[in-house]
Amino acid sequence: MTVKCRTCPIRRRDCFIPMTEGEVAAMERFKTGELTVDGRSSILMEGSNSPQLFTVLEGQGLRYKTLPDGRRQVISFVFPGDFVGLQAGVMAEMRHSVESSTRMRLCVFERANLWAFFRDNPERAFDLTWLSAVEEHFLGENVLTLGQRSAAERIAWAFLRIWERLDALGLRTNGSVPFPHRQQDLADALGLSLVHTNKTLAKLRREQIAGWSDGRLTVLDTARLAELAQAEEGEGAHRRPLL
Repeated sequence: MTVKCRTCPIRRRDCFIPMTEGEVAAMERFKTGELTVDGRSSILMEGSNSPQLFTVLEGQGLRYKTLPDGRRQVISFVFPGDFVGLQAGVMAEMRHSVESSTRMRLCVFERANLWAFFRDNPERAFDLTWLSAVEEHFLGENVLTLGQRSAAERIAWAFLRIWERLDALGLRTNGSVPFPHRQQDLADALGLSLVHTNKTLAKLRREQIAGWSDGRLTVLDTARLAELAQAEEGEGAHRRPLL
């Protein structure tokens, strides 16, 4: 059954900024339905002009760009609460692709209704600006990671931010969070070879800092992980608006 915004299972998580009753009602009017996709399915394609926008309700995916020869750069991982498809809404077409890594459940919004929604709910337009600013900050941090951090530092930085985000979503159970991606996905995100990625993961496991297996990420020592990543703890758990 379609989930009502007022009973949304992720809306009341501490990582999201609370919504007023009026904002919840506006979101319910804006939402047109839900979409469920299987793992490894294309949700949005680079160059496409999608008529729909989505908020992730369940599951995980990734954003990526490709070169003409098929090589791929993963831009970011997609988690519950993420808003996807904005590029098509603002720039007429997608400049990257979005793919599911697991079965995903998405809230669906019509792109044609976006500007009327923001006209009638200007505070939501500010939320969109906030999300865009956060994404810009993340991409800047990612450029720093790709350009300056070592392989171990890159993976430590990624694991720290992923752990904080998924933990804030309430997804930690038995000391681990779900991270059901492939090693190749992580390698593509961090500009590493698959072999180098595998060796670095083994080193983190041996040193009892973090482990990743069977689709679960475990952080054994957050302080040491942050120190290795040369990053501050807590940035991945900032409260954010939910669209």
